[in-house]
Amino acid sequence: MAKPVNPDAQPSMESVEETKARLAAGKGQPTPSRKQQEALNKRPLVPGDRKLAAKQARGKAAEARDRARLGMAAGDDRFLPQRERGPQKRYVRDYVDARFNVGEFMIPIMFLVILLTFFPDPMVQTYGIVALWAFFLVAVVDGVILGFSLTRKVKAKFGESKAERVRWYAAMRALQLRPMRLPKPQVKRGQYPA
Repeated sequence: MAKPVNPDAQPSMESVEETKARLAAGKGQPTPSRKQQEALNKRPLVPGDRKLAAKQARGKAAEARDRARLGMAAGDDRFLPQRERGPQKRYVRDYVDARFNVGEFMIPIMFLVILLTFFPDPMVQTYGIVALWAFFLVAVVDGVILGFSLTRKVKAKFGESKAERVRWYAAMRALQLRPMRLPKPQVKRGQYPA
């Protein structure tokens, strides 16, 4: 039976207790030669069972990916991309998630307009396209209002220098469907950050 390969193993060193016990027992045995000591510390550069080592490496990588995915969904700064880190970005995310955003419904409306294009009546198709453009303009206006109000709030809370680039970040988050956002919303609707 093959022994599991442990790439994280530390070189074998005796603990403080083992050293005390050895010294208390007295010498009683010859000092090991350098060759014997080096032989005890030798480890192969390549593991003996490559398949087992590869399987263990894949398991570790999968575990790290799962930890990163869960951390990102929870909004843990350690697992977020650089552009999403920091207290002001968390504030923006919480504000957008607490707000009712018109842009959230852009994808369902587009899907509805695509379905309307299958109707044989050209008037239905025309009204669908016009309604889509009208909805798009309302979503843009809503995004602009969101950007300006959030910039003002971030400046008041974090200072002038921290308010840069929050408009685009807020608008892009506001255009996503709430269940599809990453990191996942941490607040309920109407629960605005302080």
